[in-house]
Amino acid sequence: MTHRIFSRRLLGTSLAALAAAASQPAFAQDADTTGAEQQDDGQLNTIVVTANRREENLQDVPVSAATLDASTVKTIFDAGAEITALAARVPGLFVESSNGRAAPRFYIRGLGNTDFDLAASQPVSVVMDDVVMENVTLKSFPIFDIERIEVLRGPQGTLFGRNTPAGIVKIDTVKPGDAFEAQGSFSYGSFDSISLDAGVTVPIAPGKASVRLSGLWQSRSNWVDNGFTGEEDAYGAYDEFAGRIQLSLTPTDRLSILGSYQLRDLEGTSTLFRANILGPGNNDLNGNYDRDTVFYDAGAGNQAQYEADIATIKVEYDADFATVTSITAWANSEGSSRGDIDGGFGASFLPVMGPGFIPFPSDTQDSIELDQFTHEVRLASNPGGTLDWQVGMYVFESDFNVTTVGFDFPPPVTVRHTNDSWAAFGQLSAQVTDVLKLTGGLRWTDDEKQFIVVSGSAPQYREVGDERLSWDLAAFLDVSDDASVFARVASGFRAPTIQGRDVAFFAPPSIATSEKIMSYEVGFKSELADRRVRLNGAVYYYTIEDPQFSAVGGGGNLVQLVNAEKGRGFGFELDSAFQITPDFLVTAGLSWNDTKIQDENLAVGICAQCTVTDPTVVLSGNTRALVDGNPFPNAPEWIADVTARYAFPVSDNGEIFVFTDWAYQGATNFFLYESEEFNANGQIEGGLRIGYARNDGRYEIAAFVRNITDADNVKGGIDFNNNTAFVNDPRVFGISARFSY
Repeated sequence: MTHRIFSRRLLGTSLAALAAAASQPAFAQDADTTGAEQQDDGQLNTIVVTANRREENLQDVPVSAATLDASTVKTIFDAGAEITALAARVPGLFVESSNGRAAPRFYIRGLGNTDFDLAASQPVSVVMDDVVMENVTLKSFPIFDIERIEVLRGPQGTLFGRNTPAGIVKIDTVKPGDAFEAQGSFSYGSFDSISLDAGVTVPIAPGKASVRLSGLWQSRSNWVDNGFTGEEDAYGAYDEFAGRIQLSLTPTDRLSILGSYQLRDLEGTSTLFRANILGPGNNDLNGNYDRDTVFYDAGAGNQAQYEADIATIKVEYDADFATVTSITAWANSEGSSRGDIDGGFGASFLPVMGPGFIPFPSDTQDSIELDQFTHEVRLASNPGGTLDWQVGMYVFESDFNVTTVGFDFPPPVTVRHTNDSWAAFGQLSAQVTDVLKLTGGLRWTDDEKQFIVVSGSAPQYREVGDERLSWDLAAFLDVSDDASVFARVASGFRAPTIQGRDVAFFAPPSIATSEKIMSYEVGFKSELADRRVRLNGAVYYYTIEDPQFSAVGGGGNLVQLVNAEKGRGFGFELDSAFQITPDFLVTAGLSWNDTKIQDENLAVGICAQCTVTDPTVVLSGNTRALVDGNPFPNAPEWIADVTARYAFPVSDNGEIFVFTDWAYQGATNFFLYESEEFNANGQIEGGLRIGYARNDGRYEIAAFVRNITDADNVKGGIDFNNNTAFVNDPRVFGISARFSY
């Protein structure tokens, strides 16, 4: 409680400072909220990425990458959305969560982890300001005052390290500069949805010291009724606060120091599960579904409360021939979420039950206490030569407890997880000819994990570890001034993992050995029509030995790690932008992904009531599904995104604009086994924003709508009890204002 009061006071102070700074006189400056270099009128902006830990033009990097600029992210988050709103916003990226705003699950090119436990390991890394957010509760840290988001597809383990066989979501925030700057956005919409995102840079000593204060506040009122108790507006609310303080020091021309501290405080509603809303016999929403109503007899309001703190020190020293970079970060996260997991009321052995058949009640709470430490030191050549190189070392330490409380059954259990890892890495790029550049990298990783039952069950201890070399090799060829092609082969791995949730049910923890990936891709990058058209694409193929999967749910309500014998995936990605006129910009992305589990003997538990379409076998008296040939879970076959912005001048200083964005998610299977009910297909969500903007970017006001068609899209299922599922956010209308000085 003391920590939360301190966090709120600190954030309140920061927001007050933001408001005071924003009220100061505006100074002329180049407004650039996208992280891109502005081009001549009518040409596309140059997109800057840091896939190689240095700023480069996206068109010069031999990696399949996509970016989201700050303006687009703000639009997606206008209605108070959180990080799962990034799903399908670029080709190949999917994000979902059954833990509300607290523990998202990321997937790139079909690779991810469906495990809902707070100790889950994922093959997608989230990196914020060069710091790995390893635990799922850190991955949900709010996104605000950002410069850009990069999605790097395919293994990135050489330079980024922590569990990246699928790829990276890289988030870069706005840093302090030498000049005064203030920018922010505010929106208000349906359900009293509020989103405030602001940042201000204040120079302290010109050229020597400056500070940036950033803040976020998102809020929504309860809007979902409880049809069982008759209580109106009982669920759906949240209040999320986050703040960031950054201090930049430049004692000399060679030395720079950036220190930051950021915090988060969330109080809200965990995911609302809805009993028996699918099928039976199909994946359609049935008569038990009402977006505005749930029927709960437990869960204590489905409350979720989480806090997090992250402190970082980044030091850079220019030694003429190279630059030394040191990044040290401490992070902690704590909190809990509780839910009525069966999604309904009563049970088959009680006087009442519903909606539909409820075999037994399930009311559980998970909580976590986490500490993470990371340190990286890197020596990188300064630009300008024919050879670019960098070498470094990395240390990762994590220690956390996860407690599971079953208010019906079983008794509370606390388990402790520790993870110690270190790595050494290097990369070399050579400009072999005027048109050919070769890049290669190596990384040696040593990773060890320990698991112990702390309380609530018989003491159990497990330890796993692995040492492995990852590598990649890429060639980049300029075929003309406007086009290039690249080829890349990369290896990666995810270290062994331990899952102990089943110790609550008197079962031993499950262990998965390392998964090893080999990825191959070829692609092209082009800017045509006098840089008014950008077309980038890639075709990829990857194989995985011993892929790690989580057998989640099933009639036994278990969470077990399993290794399949093999897995494979192939597909393509296409990113494009069209500056049709100086006032009309269209972007479009498309990906197709085909994944397959390859293990004739892998059999997993199945749902309690759904219609399984896989072959089944009986093992030890339990029916299991054979999943050989099935797609990876939560791996959409198709992803597509489109944005369009058209503006027309109304004066010398301003314009009326219309902006719309749409995302499409194709066929997606929720679990390892296939069934008629637990899958989705053809989901579309769109948004619209209409307003007035100053030409110099000083301010804009707009009306917006998110989920404009009010689509009811199923985002996942709970299969151990009945045909329970959870859905997307509702349609939200609102108004917003943005400023930049």
